[in-house]
Amino acid sequence: MELDDFKLAWQQIDRRLEQQHALNLQWLQTTAATRARRRLRPLWFGQLLQMAGGVALIVLAAGFWSARRDNPHLLACGLMLHGYGLMLVLAGARNLYLIGRVDYGLPVLVIQKRLAALRAWRVGVEAPVFGALGCFVWIPLALVSFDHWWGVDLWVRAPVVVWSFIASGVACLLVFGGIIAWSRRPGHERMANVLSRQAAGGSVQRAQAELQELARFEQD
Repeated sequence: MELDDFKLAWQQIDRRLEQQHALNLQWLQTTAATRARRRLRPLWFGQLLQMAGGVALIVLAAGFWSARRDNPHLLACGLMLHGYGLMLVLAGARNLYLIGRVDYGLPVLVIQKRLAALRAWRVGVEAPVFGALGCFVWIPLALVSFDHWWGVDLWVRAPVVVWSFIASGVACLLVFGGIIAWSRRPGHERMANVLSRQAAGGSVQRAQAELQELARFEQD
């Protein structure tokens, strides 16, 4: 075989290898995108349920506080639950918007950035806000429940109990804030990662893992 023939044959083999690599990469991109989309489905459905629950809470709370406008503390409790229901709806809508922005036909890097934006929202905003609210929202819920189901106004009948509820909420908030502050100190990165994973949710983590595998393949 002449040297020119050998070079030509080698170039053909090289082109075929490149074509095969491109086909493999395209197949992996399609597969990874399909898997990442599937990984986010539980979160998507979860946000719909959250919004439905928020709407139900808004309706029930509105019916409660509108009938107790002459009772300031029960009116306030009803309005708090109304506002909490609205926040559930808005947070769910925000998550759905961020999930909808994850266009799997875009380059992997762009998809990763949009998933990172979803994670940042859930970890940096949603989790701490609802974590802090969770320390207190059960208090107006308890007062509303006692009044609605048993006709007992805890604020009037047992103010000490209500103040103990409030003290428990403050203690919960201090513990919650203390854990977050402690996890952000140097040397506590493991705890920070655990909290971050929990706040992001399994769906987001699994979707990011699918794309990370693809990104590693593209770099090889």
